[in-house]
Amino acid sequence: MQKARFYNKEEDQVRCRLCPRCCLLGEGQVGTCGVRKVEKGELYSMNYGFLAAVNLDPIEKKPLYHFHPGRLILSLGTFGCNLLCSFCQNWSLVRGNPEQAGDLVSSDNILARLEQEGGPQKVLGLAYTYNEPTIWYEFVYDTARLLHEHGYSNVLVTNGYISREPLQELLPFIDAMNIDVKAFSDSFYKDYCRGSKKPVIEAVEAAAEQCHVEVTCLLIPTLNDSVSEQEALARWLGSISPDLVLHYSRYFPQYKLDLPSTPPHVMEKARKTAQEYLRYVYLGNIDLPGGADTVCPYCGNQLIVRRAYRVSIVGLNGVKCNNCGSKISIVFHDSLC
Repeated sequence: MQKARFYNKEEDQVRCRLCPRCCLLGEGQVGTCGVRKVEKGELYSMNYGFLAAVNLDPIEKKPLYHFHPGRLILSLGTFGCNLLCSFCQNWSLVRGNPEQAGDLVSSDNILARLEQEGGPQKVLGLAYTYNEPTIWYEFVYDTARLLHEHGYSNVLVTNGYISREPLQELLPFIDAMNIDVKAFSDSFYKDYCRGSKKPVIEAVEAAAEQCHVEVTCLLIPTLNDSVSEQEALARWLGSISPDLVLHYSRYFPQYKLDLPSTPPHVMEKARKTAQEYLRYVYLGNIDLPGGADTVCPYCGNQLIVRRAYRVSIVGLNGVKCNNCGSKISIVFHDSLC
């Protein structure tokens, strides 16, 4: 175990300050995340360096559509999560136990793996994903800082449920984030995630000031798919920037939630609603015509075609539409600009 950061001692207990839960723990107790434990009056990370999954993925799988499209990124994850979503798509990892499984690695091991894969010209960098990376904080911080020094990009795929201080310390080493906004209502977060909406909203706003941000919302029938709620979500995102990318992902029954999967027409309606406030809205986990393609918001020219993570850049001249010349909000590898 690695000594944790962001905690206070309160008499004979320890208060974790990494996420908004602020778990108050006694000797031997573990936080809601399942990976931060009190030993001899100190707080420790139980999952430091423990890998539960590692793959070389297209960046589009995160999903990030406007951050170096077509590039590969090394993706890894561990165990644990600080939300308790009844519809969790990766529950086997989220509720896994780092003391029973996983390979132990160091930040140097990850750097060596990236170098073996061909370096920054071949692999964009590292995505911390699969489970909730912010509760892997100490390992993510150490690794992101090292990779940043060697010219690699760092990507977080996160629920955004993190306290302001640790987020601000990590952001200088993060190049892009996909933040999962579960819903735009407090009641949904309380009833289906055992959390709250406000910290996620604050995390999106803070991250958008310092790195590339895209947002994902899993549309669940009857729970968070109303026109009014999705309009409120899109209006808020548009107030940050109309160029902020929104991904709607189709829900399928998983873990403890057995509602029917999201109908295609609900996905299309949500997208149409969001496009009143945002220039780039995508449909994921479903094959609908044009749902994953990028078109110029100014002239309608097709810019990027995506088919099952295969990417064809067809209408861009650097970061400009090759039809009308408008600048597109997209981050490309320097050699392509």
